[in-house]
Amino acid sequence: MAIKEKVLKSFASKNVLVTGGTGLIGRQVVDILVDASANVNIVSLDKIKANISAEHIFGDLTDFNFCKQICSDMDFVFHIAGIGASVKAASQKIASHFVPMLMMNTNVLEASRLNKVKKVVYTSSVGAYSHAEEFKESDYELESKPMDFAGWAKRMAEAQIYAYKVEHGLENFSVVRPSNVYGPGDNFHPENSLVIPSLMYRIYHKEDPLVVWGDGSAIRDFVYSRDVAEGIIQALYYGTKSGFVNLGSGRPCTIKKLVEILQSIVDFNYVFNPKKPSGSAKRIMDISLAKKMINYNPSTEFKDGLRKTWEWFVQHPEEHKQKMNYFADRK
Repeated sequence: MAIKEKVLKSFASKNVLVTGGTGLIGRQVVDILVDASANVNIVSLDKIKANISAEHIFGDLTDFNFCKQICSDMDFVFHIAGIGASVKAASQKIASHFVPMLMMNTNVLEASRLNKVKKVVYTSSVGAYSHAEEFKESDYELESKPMDFAGWAKRMAEAQIYAYKVEHGLENFSVVRPSNVYGPGDNFHPENSLVIPSLMYRIYHKEDPLVVWGDGSAIRDFVYSRDVAEGIIQALYYGTKSGFVNLGSGRPCTIKKLVEILQSIVDFNYVFNPKKPSGSAKRIMDISLAKKMINYNPSTEFKDGLRKTWEWFVQHPEEHKQKMNYFADRK
């Protein structure tokens, strides 16, 4: 997928803030905006330099005064910062997952409103949906329960944006819900990584055979981080009228197929353990609304994306240690 020239030109010389700009999706957004000649500011608690042409600000988004300060004089804000979690971390450390995310979202969105930022895009999550096999925007009901507890934090931010529209008539806030995102810069921490980085971490550290949870039949919508980044940029440009659009790949894949493709990239032995939980049997996204509304068109072939992710990880196997870990034992 290529972003149209008129979209990229709209960012030239603009002051742009990217929260979570050192993360999986954020660093891709930063690279695109820097190439488009934007003045990019990254805010993060990771001890990582994502792009030497961007200004890196080390700071905590749970501090409202800090958020008001960094949003000052910004033309656009990309609020991408979040807390990724494995199924285990999300279910056992729900306060560590939920509370800081709720605070970050509330602060960044309100600081953007108070500073009269021209356009804001908020990156929500597939986790804001309730359990289903296929996720479609028109099927969403606010009264339903999200699929995990932290999904409430994502929903609260979406509700905050809706409240701005109702009370203040604001439609300059846009929302996207990505599916299972993977790519360079992912979180490869062995205790709280998602399926693709978890498998790659264990392959790299010579687990033999690699034990894959479940029987491999579970279906997921894996989408490459660059495609999502382009979708987020287009969501800010075209707008979603305070509602949300899905950002998936449009190409569902079984866990078995994922492992087979990985094995075609790097040699390893594996076994499935059907006694281990594998989550929902099927979880895919309908992306037709995003195609229509924001010209979203993900184009990265799964094998190409996995290869780029693996090659990046082999070159940066320790980077996850520089990332902020919200699940570490802290008072």
